[in-house]
Amino acid sequence: MGTYLCSVDADDWADEEILGPVALLLGRELGTRGLALGPPPPPADFVPQSGSAFEEKLYRPMRSFEALCRAQPDGEECCEALLGWDLLIPVDFEGALTLPVPSAYSDTTTVHSAQRTLAAAQHLAARLALPPQLPRHCDNLDLGNWFDSPAVAEAAAAHPGAWADDLDAAYYAALYLRAAEHALRRRCPMNYV
Repeated sequence: MGTYLCSVDADDWADEEILGPVALLLGRELGTRGLALGPPPPPADFVPQSGSAFEEKLYRPMRSFEALCRAQPDGEECCEALLGWDLLIPVDFEGALTLPVPSAYSDTTTVHSAQRTLAAAQHLAARLALPPQLPRHCDNLDLGNWFDSPAVAEAAAAHPGAWADDLDAAYYAALYLRAAEHALRRRCPMNYV
């Protein structure tokens, strides 16, 4: 059990018991702004390292990551961009959209732009000097598995930086960076399950 951040495929997006009500209201809300979200990609067979799906578990303590966000010059904005959403979509818009539909962990669904989340995540990734060895595709808990493997010590030796001093904060910086990249690359929403 636990909370996972996952990509959304077309079947879940259209499912009346999963995200269908959110998709309907979001489409209307985006339309009033002159924006549109195309359909997510269809479900695909799982192929490791293919980058066709995203799945990571929020299993590490988040306190130091939140503190890192708040320590930035734009601390509240950084926190909001990375931690203030239930649904991330590949559409560029300012602020947040709040839909009166329950999400997995709230009575409403707060929607953010993947472009805005990516910018905040890139800033933190640079500040922490995340190593180039991080997995690019996180389709089967690859990022969490990497952080729990001997590869971390090897990366810290080859690419020392602030990331190695706080693996919890580094993990979440990497997770949100890869999630936003995935949303934009695959043109799909991301949500918590």
